[in-house]
Amino acid sequence: MNKIFLVLLIALFCACKSKKLVGEASANKELATVKVVQGHYENLKDFSTVNIRVNAKYKDDRQSHSINADIRIKKDEMIWINVKMLGFPIAKALITPNKVSYYEKIGNTYFEGDFSMLSNWLGTDLDFNKVQNLFLGNAIDDLTKQNYNTSIEEGLYKMVEKKKSTTEKEFYFEAANFLLKKENINQNDKNRKLEIAYPTHLKHDDVFLPEQINIKAVQDTQIHIDLYYKSVTFNEDLSFSFTIPNGYDSISVE
Repeated sequence: MNKIFLVLLIALFCACKSKKLVGEASANKELATVKVVQGHYENLKDFSTVNIRVNAKYKDDRQSHSINADIRIKKDEMIWINVKMLGFPIAKALITPNKVSYYEKIGNTYFEGDFSMLSNWLGTDLDFNKVQNLFLGNAIDDLTKQNYNTSIEEGLYKMVEKKKSTTEKEFYFEAANFLLKKENINQNDKNRKLEIAYPTHLKHDDVFLPEQINIKAVQDTQIHIDLYYKSVTFNEDLSFSFTIPNGYDSISVE
């Protein structure tokens, strides 16, 4: 159960809603990689905070759960998550550039540590910036720091890292605004696969954000997480209070 709560907390870094879907277009000719990357990052907008309410569904080989959550982000500083099930708070998390902390009320347990545990569990290297990118619908990696081959596949611009390694990464973008549609991260030597899909996007206050995110993580088992977004507001004065209750037991998650 602890792992289920943890992966839900990880997965909830990805959500927002507006009133109008963003129009998209199919790729009709190949572009230089630099044009795709430049177009993708032109969508970035500045903000101080974002407050989100989201619904998530979790399913693995043995069970499924539905939860709601309040997510607050102070850009580049912290991500605060309050998870509810059937209207009752069950877990809370605080993510900073240096630390991952969370506690859950069902088992009265808590965790504090770095990103290595999350990285090992999801099968890809994670840090605060990558988690924040995942939430905002941006490519999880900084695309300006690697070289890519760009082609067209199923009407999308497909970028694949030129550098050969044990971790293979693919990024797919639509053509109207170069919004990220999906990204695949494979570690074949460890039989790990992470697929993140963004079926639709919304534009809110001139900011493009995903409306829905579908995550599939494959390791020993297969996990599916579907995220749906209920509301979003920017630049509010938000509280990020977080205190682990007395009497909770520390755990490690492998």
